[in-house]
Amino acid sequence: HSLFWTWMTSPGSTNTAPTGNLKAKIEQDFGSVDEMKSLFTTAASKRFGSGWAWLGVKSDGKLAITSTPNQDNPLMPNVDEPMIPILGLDVWEHAYYLKYQNRRPEYIQAFWNVANWDKVVEYYDNY
Repeated sequence: HSLFWTWMTSPGSTNTAPTGNLKAKIEQDFGSVDEMKSLFTTAASKRFGSGWAWLGVKSDGKLAITSTPNQDNPLMPNVDEPMIPILGLDVWEHAYYLKYQNRRPEYIQAFWNVANWDKVVEYYDNY
């Protein structure tokens, strides 16, 4: 969870979207920031049970979105899609139950309001 906390910040304290090289790469690999967010939201929504959704950089330098079960992450050996994570969302029920109960889609949408794009850009620039 140490990275998870860095991917969030108070609304209004960071850019509301990716900038610079990351924005250009997202547009190159996904077509638009909105399309990337849609694919990420789908990955988070479709993760059955506990797990994570990820935006990361693959070994060929392309950005990709994946999800992993339970505590797995895309840096672990034998994952379906290995990558260096630059943004992740915890979709374990404990991450959202107090506020959202079983309304995972609402939790996922709210995540975009607190996403720390400045930090995600930094992670991309330094991957």
